[in-house]
This record gives sequence, structure tokens and C-alpha cells, in this order.
Amino acid sequence: MSTQTTIDRDELFIGGEWTPARGSSRITAIAASTEEQVGSVPDGTPDDIDAAAAAARAAFEDPTGWSSWAVEDRAQALERLASALEARGQETARRVSLQNGMPISIAMETEAVFPAALARYYAGLIRASALEETRDGLLGGTIQVLSKPVGVVGAIVPWNFPQCLAMFKLGPALAAGCTVVMKPSPETVLDSLLLADAVAEAELPPGVVNLVPGGRELGAYLVEHPQIDKVAFTGSSASGRLVATRCGELLRPVTLELGGKSAAIVLDDADLGGAVEALFAATLLNNGQMCALSTRVLAPRSRYDDVVGVLAGLAGGLQIGDSLEPATQIGPVASARQRERVEGYIEKGLAQGARVVVGGGRPAERDRGWFVEPTVFADVDNSYTIAREEIFGPVLCVIPYDGVDEAVALANDSEFGLGGSIWTSDPERGERVAKRVQTGSIGINHYTLDPVAPFGGVKASGIGRELGPEGLAAYLQQQSIYREPSPDVEAA
Repeated sequence: MSTQTTIDRDELFIGGEWTPARGSSRITAIAASTEEQVGSVPDGTPDDIDAAAAAARAAFEDPTGWSSWAVEDRAQALERLASALEARGQETARRVSLQNGMPISIAMETEAVFPAALARYYAGLIRASALEETRDGLLGGTIQVLSKPVGVVGAIVPWNFPQCLAMFKLGPALAAGCTVVMKPSPETVLDSLLLADAVAEAELPPGVVNLVPGGRELGAYLVEHPQIDKVAFTGSSASGRLVATRCGELLRPVTLELGGKSAAIVLDDADLGGAVEALFAATLLNNGQMCALSTRVLAPRSRYDDVVGVLAGLAGGLQIGDSLEPATQIGPVASARQRERVEGYIEKGLAQGARVVVGGGRPAERDRGWFVEPTVFADVDNSYTIAREEIFGPVLCVIPYDGVDEAVALANDSEFGLGGSIWTSDPERGERVAKRVQTGSIGINHYTLDPVAPFGGVKASGIGRELGPEGLAAYLQQQSIYREPSPDVEAA
């Protein structure tokens, strides 16, 4: 499927307008399905980050600016942003699908609608939030407790769900009154142009949102920039450790949403045949390029062959194709480098003794694009590399267990703890098992994210939470104002 005329931009969105880039290097956007060039944007430089951070600082410090706006005015601005995002929803989904290989059907359900929904959610939440309260002091007097915006936020967004994860950060940050310097991933830059246009249409004050795309070095520069008050990062655990180290040295608040190797615990009473669609969403959504997917499937030994067969039938029956084709269920992974990574893990699985039941290679009919067949490994031990490390591709491993206690122990025997799922015909039993799993979120007979619920991980899967009121709290800091009792009160 040939792609359209390329989308090229020569400016960066800084200070509320499109401004010339300060460097000459460019980021080339490549279609994951065809390997064709589909656009380009400037590759951000430290000088661009300096300009963006200065604009964000000026917007935050302005005594009549964004941080001092009435809550209702900020909420209305978020609602205008939601409308502007909705107007661009279909094109946003198309650009994301084009660049990172996300099937367009998935992009239309997520990237086209979820960002606007989040903007509206946080508009409503900030309206309902008590940002000021008065407490009676135990030692006399009263204390006024204020919840104030934390300041200028440095936000680093990955390529797998670029617009959803951008709004995970922008929604609560803007609601709280923060200003933002955001670094989109170089793998998905064309969709960020639409976000910038939406910000302009929503008439957010200049400097409130700034976007400077670039690679890891630019991200590191943003993290330690002296004008940044808080960092919000989504990415790999390895990169997250580096971000955490630098923020720790700077005593800078940070929210980290990192990698995962989540477990799907199939209980002995599960009816997987009736849950194929939900099972797909929990294990292989977005070509396996989602950190919270249940890529370790724990199956009771008494039903092991049955579970392997269901998963093999699921993976083997998926429609592989161009990410922009409506019928496609599995598209390409996001880049040649990502395909090499996935194929390297498949080789490691085979070398350690795991058995490929379905997949394991590249689709024979696809001579272009970064495709990997949906792959299911059987005979996997939880100590194997493919069961320990995040692959970020359409690869599942099926691990046997004896008894629920062992299943829970295997699920918890991981450095990660982000997502997970329980599969059972008895939801109450599933809930009891779910509560024993060391993870930030888990689903019973499905897995999804909801704006009202906190999302984040334990262990190597991150620090802090996004979404829900907890996500808003991450962009607020408290100030206490003490007031002595009045003389009349003392006399009484």
C-alpha cells in the first residue's frame, strides 16, 4: 500500500508559535509497513530546549498567566483542546499507524479518541478538586493548606501510543496549572505536529505547551535542565533508571512509567474459547508493542496443551498486513532496529530450549516493512530470557504451573510489575488471585486502562502513577500557611 505525499515541517512549536529550528539536522519519518519516507521534521537541539524551557518558565512565572488562571478558565481551555484534538482524531490515528505500525483499527480506538477524553476528564477533575483547605492546628491557630502547580514539566513520550501517552502527562499537568516542554520520540513525529496545531487552536497561552522532538541525548538534556521542576517519563526500565538517577541527584520530582513482563494467569476453570477477543487485547494488542501486555501466559499443567493450542490458534489466525488496512490485526513493528530486537529474542528462546508453536519468522508474503509473525513459545521455563526480559513485539511464552500458589509465585518472580490478567469462570476467585499479584494493575478476563484509575508499576516498572486523581496529584505540591490565634480567641 503506497503512502501519500510526504509531510515535512521546518519549524518547531515553541512559545506558542512555529519557530525556525536552531539546528540543521532532521528526523526522517519512515512508514513501518513500506519502509518509505513519509515526512521529516527538525531534529531538536539543546538550544531549542533552552528556548522551549525559557518560554515555559516565562508562561509559568507570569503573574497573570496560566498558573494563576482560575480553575474554571483552565478547565475550559482543556475542553477547547479536547475539541481541537477530536477534529484531528482520524488524521492523528492515520499518522501514528503509518509511522509505528499500529493497526489502524486500534489507532482509531485509542489515538483518535483517548487524548480528547483525557483532556475532558481532567477538566472535570480539576473543577471538582479542593485545592485549598483550612485545618485547625493542634497547637492553636489555623493552617491553610494549598495545592499549587509544581512548575515547569519536562515530559518525554515514547513511540508506541504517542498521543495517548502525551495526554497522560499534558492532561493533569495543564489542569494543575503547570507548563510543559515535551519531547516526542523520533519514531513518531508527524502526529506531534497535529498536537501542536490543536494547542494553538485551543488558544492556550504562549509557552504553556512546547514540543521539541529528538533522541536520547536531547531527552537527557531536558531531564537535567535547570528550568525544569518535574520530569514525567515513559520508556524502558533501563532508560528510566538513568532518568531516576539524575533526578535523584537533582532532588527533582519524577514520574516513571517503565517496562513490563506481565503474567496472564489462566486458572483451571477458564473458558479461553469464549474470550479470544479479550485475550488478544491483553496479550498481542498493537503488535505486542505495549508495556502492560500479559506476554507471560501461566497455564495449569493439567490444561497446558489446551492453553497452548488456544494461543497458537489465536496467533496463527490473525490477519497480518499493512497497518493502514482496516482488516489488519497485526502490523509491522515500529522500526528495523525493533525488528532486530524481537528476532534476537526469538533466537534466544530457541537456543534455551523453548519450542516455537506458531510464528517465529517473517511473513513470507511481505518483502517490505518491518514485519514479525505473531509467535508463541511453549515449553518455557520462567528462568528463560524470553520470560524475564521485555521483548516489545508479538511474542508470547507459555509457562506451566502446578496449583494456584505456584502460579502466583511465578507471576511475582519478575523484576517487573506493571500489568497482568487472570482468566477464570469465577470472577470472585479471580479477584482473590489478582490481589496476590505484585503489580500496579491487573484485569479479570480482560485488561484495559481507564482514565479514572491510577496506572503505573511496582519494582522495575516505575515510580508514581498516571491517570486518575493520582495522576493529577503528581503535578501538585502543597504549601502550608500558619496563622496564629487571634488575641480575642486567646482571651476567651
